[in-house]
Amino acid sequence: MKKQKKILILEDDGMIMSGLVYAMESEGYLAVHAKNVKEAFDIVEETDIDLGILDMQLPDGRGSEVGKRLKEKGVPVIFLTVEDDESGIVKAFEDGADDYIVKPFRIRELLARVKRTLEHRNGETDKMITIGRTRIDTESGRVYAGDEPVELTALEYRVLLIFAANKGVLLTRSQILNKIWDIDGNFVEDNTLTVYIKRLRKKLGDAINIDTVRGIGYRVDK
Repeated sequence: MKKQKKILILEDDGMIMSGLVYAMESEGYLAVHAKNVKEAFDIVEETDIDLGILDMQLPDGRGSEVGKRLKEKGVPVIFLTVEDDESGIVKAFEDGADDYIVKPFRIRELLARVKRTLEHRNGETDKMITIGRTRIDTESGRVYAGDEPVELTALEYRVLLIFAANKGVLLTRSQILNKIWDIDGNFVEDNTLTVYIKRLRKKLGDAINIDTVRGIGYRVDK
């Protein structure tokens, strides 16, 4: 029988906590929860955790404190953060976060991120991702249009990865903007996103099809 994945949920909002626990258990995960940093540390020391979903701001500290301990044990971490917490997001990744999601969030999106993060931990995800005739080697960070290597900036690469994780899905501009930031930890402006999309189209040519859905966002074919 396949072992249930055990997920630690650290969240001080009772309503959000209840929704997260219900969602995780509905997907077959075993959810353990804590409402503050102290409780979370006790669980981490006493229980084998497969993944941590951690709120960034708690009454007695920050979720990154618990995240650091989980990373020391080789456990992946997803942070929950407020929309204007740019510096906290950057710091979270510096501390080893595997992913983050901005509040308010859709449960289905979080579940998809949970699944992907657990697959990465178990080595179940391909290191080569293909979109159309564009190939992304996630291990080396190299991108190819057909067989030709293409040089992308860090943010162009991140936008491409967002499309790769959502092939065939209509993404709003806000959804994309919430997932990227510049090197100084500032979120990218809406007009700047247009520039990055234009550059990706120019560099990748007909190796990728990025459709603009006017007034909404973008969709990339599988």
